[in-house]
Amino acid sequence: MSQWRKKTPDETYTVDEVEARLKAELPKWFLEDGWIRRKYKTGGWKGTLMVVNTVGHLAEAAWHHPDLTVSFAFVTVKLMNHAAKGITDKDFALAAKIEEVVMWQPGTVEGSALAGTPDDPRFKYIKYD
Repeated sequence: MSQWRKKTPDETYTVDEVEARLKAELPKWFLEDGWIRRKYKTGGWKGTLMVVNTVGHLAEAAWHHPDLTVSFAFVTVKLMNHAAKGITDKDFALAAKIEEVVMWQPGTVEGSALAGTPDDPRFKYIKYD
């Protein structure tokens, strides 16, 4: 449960509120130039495309669309509510879902039937933090 007061859909957070909430909930994300951002490092082009498609699916399902910077071995995700002209609950919710799905590692869950990718650089598509 979030410690933050639920805001109206178009109510933006102050810079201090954004930074405090990122620190508490999304420590790999940061605020820069009015956007919350996260850079995902990948193992190469195949992994980059997998991350882009994952983010695309989540954004479309949420009807809230980030800006992406795509390169051979990384994807940078930038979120800001264009209509509200700032960071809103939509940005935090989508960032949390992206973080959950992209950084999911089934092999780290004890008792999981899913082993995850082998511990071999040839099969790693994302570089986990």
